Amino acid sequence: MKIRVLGAYGAEGLGQRPTSFLVNDRILIDAGTVGGALTLPEQSQIEHALITHSHLDHVAGLAFLAETLAFAETRSPLTVASLEPVVNALRVGVFNNMAWPDFAQIPAEAPVMKYRTLVEEAEQRVGDTWVTPVAVNHAVPTSGFIVHDGSTGFLFSGDTGPTDALWKAARGLRGLRAAFVECAFPNRMADLAAVAGHLTPELLRREIDKLPADLPVWIYHVKPQFYDEIAGELARIDAARLTILEQDKTYTI
Repeated sequence: MKIRVLGAYGAEGLGQRPTSFLVNDRILIDAGTVGGALTLPEQSQIEHALITHSHLDHVAGLAFLAETLAFAETRSPLTVASLEPVVNALRVGVFNNMAWPDFAQIPAEAPVMKYRTLVEEAEQRVGDTWVTPVAVNHAVPTSGFIVHDGSTGFLFSGDTGPTDALWKAARGLRGLRAAFVECAFPNRMADLAAVAGHLTPELLRREIDKLPADLPVWIYHVKPQFYDEIAGELARIDAARLTILEQDKTYTI
């Protein structure tokens, strides 16, 4: 599988884009940014968007993508998929004709978007992959995802504090090649991380002990203002195993 990092950060900074990944050119995982990283033809190829949760740094690009697709000469309907509470939050809080137009209703003859509710902890077909959504621990309802193409796969944590169900669901899965795990705050901000439902390097150290020892862990969602501090703390844990993802880079597993 080909995984392109459109945005690797937990906020927006100068040249730093919020969380968004593109799998095999057609499946988004989160959409904090889309148009800032992809050309119009590349955007028109996207068919599915797996959304972990409804916070703006994960959906702002989805709003602008929907508008872009509304004017595209050729496009497929964009299927926005997640657990039921996440889908409901997007309907009510984002695409509600107040914060943003309801692109599940427009244009009337061929709406840009449609919603799909995924069954928790069940493997379902999404595009050319199999996806298992698993609820994780964040300030709002949030899903992590296990994505597999039949031979190789990866785990995507979503925004989360310490959790167990996602790691348990991935345990023993054949072909698992990487874990994409968030790390938003430095260790000195552990109290805030606990309230907000995020990881620090020290909390991350405890979480990766729950994963296979040989599984590479790729870090994303670092807050830009704390990047150097967090990078230093991660390096002291396990510099060989932990890698902070590079924005605009494509990874193949």
